[in-house]
Amino acid sequence: MRLLLIITFLIPTFLFAQDDLLDEIDTDSIGTQYATAAFKGLKIVNFESTKLVAKGDFTFIVAHRFGSLKDGFDTFFGLDAAVTRLNFIFGVSDGLNFGVSRSSYQKIYEFSTKYRLLRQAKNGFPVTVVGFNEVLINTGLSKDNLPGLEFKNRLTYAAQLLISRKVNDKFTVEIAPTFYHENYVAFDDQENSQYALGLGARYKLGKRWSLNADYGWHLNRAESSPYKNPLSIGVDLETGGHVFQMHFTTAQGMNTNTFLGQASGDWGNGDIFFGFNLSRTF
Repeated sequence: MRLLLIITFLIPTFLFAQDDLLDEIDTDSIGTQYATAAFKGLKIVNFESTKLVAKGDFTFIVAHRFGSLKDGFDTFFGLDAAVTRLNFIFGVSDGLNFGVSRSSYQKIYEFSTKYRLLRQAKNGFPVTVVGFNEVLINTGLSKDNLPGLEFKNRLTYAAQLLISRKVNDKFTVEIAPTFYHENYVAFDDQENSQYALGLGARYKLGKRWSLNADYGWHLNRAESSPYKNPLSIGVDLETGGHVFQMHFTTAQGMNTNTFLGQASGDWGNGDIFFGFNLSRTF
């Protein structure tokens, strides 16, 4: 496990050095024409997009997921059972971001890095590739229920490779191979190391509007698990320095391990969660 962590966090350093060399090779008198505005939000819905915060910018994101709509007036269609995530992201450079967040769902703290490896360019590389790594601390686990609980049991490690292509001015697609390791799992037949594939897309409806969707395919879910693969649909609205994302999803949790591993909703019976992300860049 220690070796995995060392490799995971050294990858960005190696690849940034390689990327600098590639930038020098690709630069000519005209300049490389890179694809821009593939995504307006830092997330598609649940999955990270290949967009990064610009150098020196600070982005603050407030995200809400309300309770299930199927509960109706008992919870005012989920408004009484909301969870909140506060996320702070800083652009160290145009290709490197650091983030920290806290979610009321299981009281999870997250520390993340996001870094660009390759950029889609006209008559050049066909896709944009971004890496995303995070360490999650579940402070909601209780020693009253788990007497042998240690700090290491609260930790989850995640790594994603985000690969997007801006097909045209309106349409962008993304795939996101994902690995995460939970030191504590709730089911005996669930492996600690888990694998998933994310699929996402954005379609631009107008100058400031877009339709977004993503889906997470968990590849080694335990047979005893009641959870399902998350499917999410939403819209983005850009208003100056704000990006407002509204969506419906089958996952209430907003961290990688919770929306991939603990999605409980079902579109078929109306068991879905309304939510939004509001981001502001300073």
